[in-house]
Amino acid sequence: MATKHDIDFTYSTIDKIHRLALGETADLSGAKYDGNFSLTVEQAQRAKHQFIADQLNIRIGNRVLDMGCGWGPILKFMKEIGAKATGLTLSDGQYQACRKNGFDVHIKDVRTVAPGDFGIFDAVVSVGAFEHFCSFEEYMAGKQEKIYRDFFETVYNLLPPGGRFFLQTMTFTDKMHDFQAADIHANKKSNEYIIALTIKLFPGSWLPYGLEMIIRNAEPFFKLINSESGRSDYIETILQWRKMFRRFNLKKYALYFRFIFECIMNKNFRHLIQVFRINPIRVCFERDLMDHYRIVFEKR
Repeated sequence: MATKHDIDFTYSTIDKIHRLALGETADLSGAKYDGNFSLTVEQAQRAKHQFIADQLNIRIGNRVLDMGCGWGPILKFMKEIGAKATGLTLSDGQYQACRKNGFDVHIKDVRTVAPGDFGIFDAVVSVGAFEHFCSFEEYMAGKQEKIYRDFFETVYNLLPPGGRFFLQTMTFTDKMHDFQAADIHANKKSNEYIIALTIKLFPGSWLPYGLEMIIRNAEPFFKLINSESGRSDYIETILQWRKMFRRFNLKKYALYFRFIFECIMNKNFRHLIQVFRINPIRVCFERDLMDHYRIVFEKR
């Protein structure tokens, strides 16, 4: 799994930039347009939050666990509809922002949470965290499927019979190249370069191979209720984010210049400049190297 250091690199390093661009409870995950791209990104994100609540049968007073809560967008929505939500993160920046906004958040590896930590929940949500559960090294060592099975068992133990779990995650498609083909020195228009840039963006993380891998490893513990691809929605989300990141804000642009300087001075960060220019995730979606799924499970 991506370590706390890896998560902090991806999310805490540019924490303030994200919140200045996307809002105090920045939702850094694919929104739900359902083909209606006349929606604003805020409207589409709220549609996703409502979809999650509907699919999980959330009612007033229900206890909801958000595994990988980010800056708290789902926690905020659950609070608005009267649910009692608890969030888990490994990012110091996200933890501090969430606590500042009054959310019940804890720094904890979601793979290790047990009923004795916070009790049993009526529903569990995980949006985006699943992408970080398997590292390159674990994938190469053949441990990927066991990691996923163990995680589903963890969620299973946190739910009552019939309790539901919502999972949103990116996946590789069958067009994805092998990890060893990634090359940061390859032609900048090549898939090999785009994949290498994606790895730089998410250190310590490797995606599942398709929806089938996820369902197969969940099957001993959960039955599938619903699944849908949100790849086109995520492409539109990224396009809208680009506009929001470019919108002028003096404090935000001062942070940009500071961040660019740090990237130039640190050879390990230099490729992040290209990440902001190209956005390899969007390119991977457009080239069908990656997909994106919203999945609803019910405990057996």
